[in-house]
Amino acid sequence: MSEEACGVPRKIIHVDMDAFYASVEQRDDPSLRGRPVAVGGSARRGVVAAASYEARVFGVRSAMPSVTAKRRCPELVFITPRFDHYRAISRQLRAIFARYSALVEPLSLDEAYLDVTDDRAGLGSATATARAIRAAIREETGLTASAGVSYNKFLAKIASDQHKPDGLCVITPQQGPAFVADLPVRRFHGVGPRTAERMARLGIHTGAELRACELVFLEKHFGKFAAYLHGAARGLDGRPVRPERQRKSIGAERTFGEDLKDSPSVLAALDRIAGTLWARVEGQPLRGRTVTVKVKYSDFRLLTRARSVAAPVETQEQLRDLAAMALASLLPPAQGVRLLGIALSALAAPEPPAVRVGEPPPAQQTLAF
Repeated sequence: MSEEACGVPRKIIHVDMDAFYASVEQRDDPSLRGRPVAVGGSARRGVVAAASYEARVFGVRSAMPSVTAKRRCPELVFITPRFDHYRAISRQLRAIFARYSALVEPLSLDEAYLDVTDDRAGLGSATATARAIRAAIREETGLTASAGVSYNKFLAKIASDQHKPDGLCVITPQQGPAFVADLPVRRFHGVGPRTAERMARLGIHTGAELRACELVFLEKHFGKFAAYLHGAARGLDGRPVRPERQRKSIGAERTFGEDLKDSPSVLAALDRIAGTLWARVEGQPLRGRTVTVKVKYSDFRLLTRARSVAAPVETQEQLRDLAAMALASLLPPAQGVRLLGIALSALAAPEPPAVRVGEPPPAQQTLAF
């Protein structure tokens, strides 16, 4: 019988690294510490991948065009991303997580859910476990992480953002409903700007106002998303932590400083992107059967073309050839190519992740918050 069926709440920790890419660069280069740093391209068409907290004071955010970021913060220092380095540090983080739970669900390189209901480390509480994880991260990587502790994924994720950077927030089952009641709906996980605007037009601004809505009303306006919203407004979220969570696709793309205007230059860029993508594929226990090419033109028009094969793609050369075949109908380019990307999807089921090596220890006394 599950813990929920017994009325015993889960203990979930959401760990989120603080300004991960930028913090890594500041750690590795002491001259960057205390300065506004943006990881990303500084060229006219560059985009900010991550911003240090010193840069965020000026309103610099990830996904912001680099020219806008520089305008907001003239002293901003741009650093070229080192994704292989970030992935290596992410593997360190996952090794740390594995000491404390057999149930780890990575969401990205710098964040993950852990179900610590079974007290694998014998620390006596989920809060103590979160403190130990943060201390281990600091000691072994020289970086800081924020953590949220709660009885479900929805609240744990919100809690991890409460006291950033280098913070810890705990939301117990007794506190959950009242905490959600005061929460702006725009902070609900999955509620983007457009959904928040639609809610505002319906007079829904807080968790309490969302809770007052009948499920039928929410279904009318938000479709399948309604059931999640109905539960979240009451502090409920039954989603388990899933270590076997599988990616739907792996991709790589590049925005060019100058438009590509002929077939040879486009194909040469495609070859380089295929190499970048294959390096990412080799770092995953995944293989895919569908190759999709994305082309964005100088007028921002976006087109995609795809090729699928019966068996998973096994080599970089095969990936490149399929991408070239998919792209063939768009060559020569009708106008300048601003961006080019390749994605591999229809991924094969992976082997169990490394964090699941070994079975959980024998059940211990139920962990407290």
